[in-house]
Amino acid sequence: MIFDFKSRSTKLCCLFFGAGIMDEKNQSKAMLCGLGAVLLWSTVATAFKLALQHLTPLQLLSIASVTSLLVLLIAVFRKHRWSDVCRYWKKAPWRFVLLGMLNPFLYYVILFQAYDLLPAQQAQPLNYTWALVLSLLAVPLLGQALQRSDIVALILGYCGVLVISTRGDLFGLAFDSGLGVALALASTVLWALYWILNAKNETPSEISLLLCFLNGTPLVLLATWWFDGIPDSTEGLLSAVYVGVFEMGITFLLWMNALKLATHVSRVSNLIFLSPFLSLILIHTILGEEIVSATYIGLVLIVFAVAFQQYAAHKTQRAARNTRN
Repeated sequence: MIFDFKSRSTKLCCLFFGAGIMDEKNQSKAMLCGLGAVLLWSTVATAFKLALQHLTPLQLLSIASVTSLLVLLIAVFRKHRWSDVCRYWKKAPWRFVLLGMLNPFLYYVILFQAYDLLPAQQAQPLNYTWALVLSLLAVPLLGQALQRSDIVALILGYCGVLVISTRGDLFGLAFDSGLGVALALASTVLWALYWILNAKNETPSEISLLLCFLNGTPLVLLATWWFDGIPDSTEGLLSAVYVGVFEMGITFLLWMNALKLATHVSRVSNLIFLSPFLSLILIHTILGEEIVSATYIGLVLIVFAVAFQQYAAHKTQRAARNTRN
């Protein structure tokens, strides 16, 4: 079979950057994009730890943010004009200033600091609880009611957090780093808050993310220069660039395209449950961390809690549609 490099490379660019060819509904391509995003997200916890061996959290964030900004500029201007970006900016400039402070600035500063203090096998699952925090914050900020299923999910999820954080010693409450656990959980609040503030944002996702990084990256660079200074070696640079490309840039666009292409969004969304388990395999294989049984038990509790919450919400929505019909 003759390999058509031009055709294949064009399709690959479309997968990464969302060109027009990807606009038609196609479940197979949606699953491919979704699986690609999940596989890439599974690698970033390992990349965080590798980069943090040589860089401070702020230095890592500055390199990653600049890299991601370049990726987003390429992605957005394949589909939009600068005038489109400016038009959306003028509609709500302070919204994007606030969102940029949350992501990439505050969220990643706190997340990377948590990874700097904790083993990756603890920080990664704890960060996964942001979906549970989302349901809590939606009550005061979006006026949504807390359902019984949400309460059950929260109890299960935070039991998982306790198991992971204490390595199974629930009564001893001996944390590897209490501050690290607090920071990892604080990052989930910031990430959930970022998505809630985006809930009524009608700006196209890729433009919204670009505007966030255009506002947040200067803050990151200023804070890095003021507190830590420019890195004095190139060690950790490749890992930081990798984080910028695959944690903050291309992977988000792949996931966004997967959701746009999907005829069955739930099937794509369920792929995300693979990510933390794949991540543990890489953490053990590459970083050499011995994964303790408490991590597996806690992670199963967290993943089950999130899955149960999503299932209950989907069931409620389906019942509501049937009632209207």
